[in-house]
Amino acid sequence: MLKNKKIAIIGAGNIAEALVSGLLKGRVVLPSNIFATDVSEQRRKLFKTRYGVRVGSNNVEAVKGAHVIILAVKPQVIDQVVAELKLPVKSDPLVLSVAAGVPISRLQANLRANTRIIRVMPNTPSIVLAGATAIAGGPGVTPQQLEIGQAIFEAVGKVVVVEESHIDTITGLSGGGPAYVCVFIEALADGGVKMGLPRSVAMLLAAQTVMGTAKMVLESGEHPGVLKDRVASPGGTTIAGLHSLEEGKLRGTVMNAVQSATLRSRELGQLGTPPKSVKSRKRATGRAKLA
Repeated sequence: MLKNKKIAIIGAGNIAEALVSGLLKGRVVLPSNIFATDVSEQRRKLFKTRYGVRVGSNNVEAVKGAHVIILAVKPQVIDQVVAELKLPVKSDPLVLSVAAGVPISRLQANLRANTRIIRVMPNTPSIVLAGATAIAGGPGVTPQQLEIGQAIFEAVGKVVVVEESHIDTITGLSGGGPAYVCVFIEALADGGVKMGLPRSVAMLLAAQTVMGTAKMVLESGEHPGVLKDRVASPGGTTIAGLHSLEEGKLRGTVMNAVQSATLRSRELGQLGTPPKSVKSRKRATGRAKLA
């Protein structure tokens, strides 16, 4: 599906590197068909030497002839980056954006009306090819184009297809989730240290326990509550620990974290407004000179 597709990646950060690594390890795309750009010369050199892909600093050059364009830049600069792309009139690339909180409509305002856009919410475990990614297709995106988006991000983990209205919630859940889980792992290890374990032993056991439990949930298909009940025997140690978690309102606190992050994602999406088109800016400048 992607072997002969040319992919332009705008922004060579961690998520972009995870994607390139996954795509090449899975032999999904040839290195010669990937063109990555970044303002950092250091990042460009890393991509060239480590992965053998084409690199540069000129975004317009990178998107020429590209079948797929992946926008992997910060939300704060994405409006400017998209406005400057100037996609060739005869090209019809599929655009994938991983900019958190930036709605498809905002991207569409700076691109041709018929540009097909997929909004993507990956997370940092993509770096170790264990990511959780959600994708949402914009107006006109075909099932085949969604399959392309899926194939790209399946190279770094699991992918779900959702409506765009769910992306902010997913940002709060799986987007921010790794940070919440890291706090839990740290706290679990701290508990072991408090009770006398060496730090290195406590941290290894805590991290492995979280990873193993997540794998068990995914592979068994059983509800976490069922798996929890199997560990919590009557009058035992686990139920005593669970009682302490309930007293600390762990469930409500985690739910509040997802809610807070979701609402913040919505706020960020509303903060940015598409800049005026080049023609609009010229007209405004002309009026200013006449005034």
